[in-house]
Amino acid sequence: MIHIETKKGDLSPLVIVPGDPLRGEYIAKNFLSNVKKTNSIRNMFGFTGEYKGKKISIQATGMGVPSISIYLNELIMLGAKKIIRIGTCGTISDSVNLRELIIVQSAATDSSFNKIRFNNEIDYPATPSFELLLKAYNTASALKFKTIISSVLTSDTFYYETDMSSRFKLWEKYGITAIEMETAALYTVSKGAAVESLSILSVTDHIIKKDSLSPQERVDSLNEMITLSLETI
Repeated sequence: MIHIETKKGDLSPLVIVPGDPLRGEYIAKNFLSNVKKTNSIRNMFGFTGEYKGKKISIQATGMGVPSISIYLNELIMLGAKKIIRIGTCGTISDSVNLRELIIVQSAATDSSFNKIRFNNEIDYPATPSFELLLKAYNTASALKFKTIISSVLTSDTFYYETDMSSRFKLWEKYGITAIEMETAALYTVSKGAAVESLSILSVTDHIIKKDSLSPQERVDSLNEMITLSLETI
């Protein structure tokens, strides 16, 4: 592969994909045993180890639709069959609180990614594997994690130059509770390749209230998200 040097035999069919390479390294060091570093191209680290006796791979994907799309395609070529994205998001809903986990049931997008793929003929509904979503929901309930199931917006924009408050209210009216930058691509690419996928997000910022987690709170919240993803996959 151009961007992943991991050999086919070293990649588990079960893959966790954080955006941040250092988050991937953190998972490998703190949650997996018998860990082997499998990728370091562009410092986009990959690891394979064991979690409760099962072989699991971790591969960072970077930020945004183009970056995650590259890594997803190469992971699938290498044999990935179940992929769970873990990441952070900013909520635009007053009913969603910091530290809650969002299990993403669908992802709208302002990216041209799906428009190009479907020749501007349809608005493709980017959705996850129902089996993984149900497993994550049941697992979160058993672990007593603060979790909601909702839709999100996968956006190509991080810094907005105009007042977005009226748009946020409209999106929230139709069930979009948070904004992030990768899930729509994950769901589209995996569906096209007959691969199961799911996105689990930790709410670390409240865009409307202009509030965010402290560094220590982020660690605690991310640990819950990591645990949920590993238990689910």
